[in-house]
Amino acid sequence: MSQAEQSSTERQEAHQLRRGSLGVLAISFFVISAAAPLTAMAGGAPVAMLLGNGSGIPAAYVVVSVLLLIFSVGYTAMARHHTSTGAFYSYVTRGLRQPAGGAAAWIALLGYNAMQIGLYGLFGSAASGFLNSQFGWNVPWWGCVLVAMAVIAVLGYRQVDLSVKVLSVLVLAEFLVVLILDVAIAAKGGKGGGAPLTLEPFTWKAFASGSVAIALLFNAASFIGFEATTIYSEEAKDPRRTVPRATYVAVLTIGLFYTVTTWLMVNGQGPDGLVDYLGGLKPDPTGFLFALSDTYLGGTLTTIMTLLFATSVFAALLAFHNAVARYLFALGREGLVPERLGRTHQVHLSPHAGSVSQTVLALVVFAVFAITKQDPVLALFTWLTQLGTLAVIILMALASFAVVAFFLRHPGLDGNRWRTLIAPLAGGIATAAVAIYAASQFGLLISKPGSALSWLLPSLIIVAAVVGVVSALVLKTKNPRLYEVMGRHRGDA
Repeated sequence: MSQAEQSSTERQEAHQLRRGSLGVLAISFFVISAAAPLTAMAGGAPVAMLLGNGSGIPAAYVVVSVLLLIFSVGYTAMARHHTSTGAFYSYVTRGLRQPAGGAAAWIALLGYNAMQIGLYGLFGSAASGFLNSQFGWNVPWWGCVLVAMAVIAVLGYRQVDLSVKVLSVLVLAEFLVVLILDVAIAAKGGKGGGAPLTLEPFTWKAFASGSVAIALLFNAASFIGFEATTIYSEEAKDPRRTVPRATYVAVLTIGLFYTVTTWLMVNGQGPDGLVDYLGGLKPDPTGFLFALSDTYLGGTLTTIMTLLFATSVFAALLAFHNAVARYLFALGREGLVPERLGRTHQVHLSPHAGSVSQTVLALVVFAVFAITKQDPVLALFTWLTQLGTLAVIILMALASFAVVAFFLRHPGLDGNRWRTLIAPLAGGIATAAVAIYAASQFGLLISKPGSALSWLLPSLIIVAAVVGVVSALVLKTKNPRLYEVMGRHRGDA
């Protein structure tokens, strides 16, 4: 190793995140916050019902939850032998080698930045609408975004346990208000009250109605942020146990919550005529959950739910911001992006350079949409979050195949073939199929079928992958030592 290579490696290893600061529940909060339960139920579920399989959405959530649990088997098996805040990127690097890891790194940066920045559009619209309806304040959506961006910049710059405290309050509040509605529908009965609850949404007939593929795709998008369990592994109290437990806690909690809530939502309106009712709410079917709240809970709790809808999106923004900052930290530490991004704050031990960089990028992209007067929801939110969803699904497929390759090279680490071969292979095939279908239907997903955006946006993933491969090969030339240990954490197998 040359003196320059050794000096670079030593500088990068000197910067560490705050160890032992996060337990199972804390990491689970980051995953659940990124999933944004209230946002998913108010925003995603009605659209999935309308464009997907209608009253069969609860059954579709069961299927997606089972697929994610299968994916988690191999994912958590590798987590017991591998710890890195690079998460999917580091998995792909360890399993499929460095060039594939470089591609995964840049796909991850594209995907998570797209998700985070796109959510600003939904937040701006929700916050502006709430202030106008409740106080008569005519605050532009971009004004709300600037305030949220400033708060997130401060929280992301500080130590991670501050973000946990903020997220825990917001997530518990949004869970509580939806659970109150769930209890009200269960107690009063379906169709506005008085009708018995039916299990019809779980029948094959309901599940197979409409477009099952679109339903599964939208439902899979509700779980995006799932990777956070390993993104925070270097800050976990006992990563080899904490990460697997947090993964299963998050998937089971989110899956059960989504399944039960959508089942009660379908019952609240009634399975018959549900799609026609939602069609009448166009262009904003998100009013469905709030209409149910008006019927079952009254105006006061509906107002609270409207406020929590905005804070739910804020929680997701903060969770994705933290995820991007840690990705940049991991990649800067390993030489795939500028080295200064791989540094931590001297006091907070936070990935402050990555946090500031993400804020600047978000500000620039947001400004382009605001200055050109694009719709915050139909353009900024829809275009970017669907791009982010596609990118993360591709990452999940790559990670699954990487798990298989990793254990084939290290058979002595785990002799359970279900964990190391069968489950990850099945998960990889399933997520790859979803990704291919999503790419083929991208125009429909962004409500721009036939437009140039239907292929321009997905093509950014290919560009990111090529840039990632090139960055890995450049690293191989500039610093062979860093290239050799790409994706590894100290103490790895």
